[in-house]
Amino acid sequence: MPLTDVSIRSLSKAGKYFDGGGLYIEVTGQGRRYWRLKYRFAGREKRLALGVYPEVGLKAARAKRDEARALLRDGKDPGAIRAAEKTRAKHDAANTFEALARDWLQHMGSKWAAVTRERVLAAFEREVFPAIGRRPIVEIKPREVAAIAKAVEARGAGEMASRVLQRVRAVFRYAVAHERLESNPLSELTPSEVLKPRQVKHRAALADPDLPAFLRKLDRYEGDPTTKHALHLLMLTAVRPGELRGARWDEIDTERAVWRIPAARMKMKVDHVVPLSKQAIAAIEAMLPLSGGGVLVFPSPFYPGKSLSENTLNSALARMGYKGIATAHGFRALFSTVANECGWDADVIERQLAHRERNAVRAAYHRAAYLEERARLMQWWADYLDGRRTGARVVPMHRAARTPDLVRGQRGAA
Repeated sequence: MPLTDVSIRSLSKAGKYFDGGGLYIEVTGQGRRYWRLKYRFAGREKRLALGVYPEVGLKAARAKRDEARALLRDGKDPGAIRAAEKTRAKHDAANTFEALARDWLQHMGSKWAAVTRERVLAAFEREVFPAIGRRPIVEIKPREVAAIAKAVEARGAGEMASRVLQRVRAVFRYAVAHERLESNPLSELTPSEVLKPRQVKHRAALADPDLPAFLRKLDRYEGDPTTKHALHLLMLTAVRPGELRGARWDEIDTERAVWRIPAARMKMKVDHVVPLSKQAIAAIEAMLPLSGGGVLVFPSPFYPGKSLSENTLNSALARMGYKGIATAHGFRALFSTVANECGWDADVIERQLAHRERNAVRAAYHRAAYLEERARLMQWWADYLDGRRTGARVVPMHRAARTPDLVRGQRGAA
């Protein structure tokens, strides 16, 4: 006789009570009631759990039975399908976008500085995780990712929108590479086709005609002397501001006139050797009585043990009257422009700037090359700046080559 809700509630003896079509309810010694479906597939008798009564009522249990028997009629094993669904659900739960993004960040961690990892994670937590972080990555559609990037762009943060899109795409590539996603649906989703075209804004930089006035103002700078010496050394070495601010005394060898910046502090994560001119060594030695005997060459005047802040150098330039005209990073562009115009080898200049060589063969060569040439270049550059401080006309190398005496006078310090 088919079961009814009344008969089910009255069951007290342990056992199996059938409803029909293989459906039955099993009552345990503790009074728990479990729905089961008995069926045969490929000649074998099997059982399929359909839920617990009363959470799953009689009507719902019969519907589940009918769905399972429909699969059987189609030659499919409902138990195998259930197992596959559980496996897929477990896989999806372990492969949410946030889980994979954090795995990707850990994978990339050895290539990035700690501050970079923190910045990328913060962008994910702010812009991406709230929208798709808890979703299985397999469910996420390109239009959803595009919408996230466009929302960032709508705030006026076009560059951030492009970076967010590129990093989300990188997580999808990582998922495919590690067999946690079969294919990458974002492979064709590029910033140029999702976001509005942006005009690249280069950092403001001094031009050569600005040098005499600027250098005289720097000489008369009455602010913090640590900042003044930092700006001077930044010009003399053409390193990045972050590399200079983190300079440590144990990186500098004044006897050999070199500054060895470890890979951990370099943008490209490769050790960089900076030849030091006589003027650069003087600027460094001027910091000995000011650094307080600490490990940093340019410590913060307000927070002992920490380096100058990121904004200190640009704020000093603003106080000197160069807001919007010059930035600390712009000194690299000034150095590059002047050195190229004066005939120095472009490869030597690029190596001094620690720019990445995209050609692998050339890169392998350049790691060990040009140190002597760069030492001559940097002494020439220091002498050039001294000359411009007084407004002297400096003869470019390719012109001076016709007059040996001028060449010797211009590069004799090398």
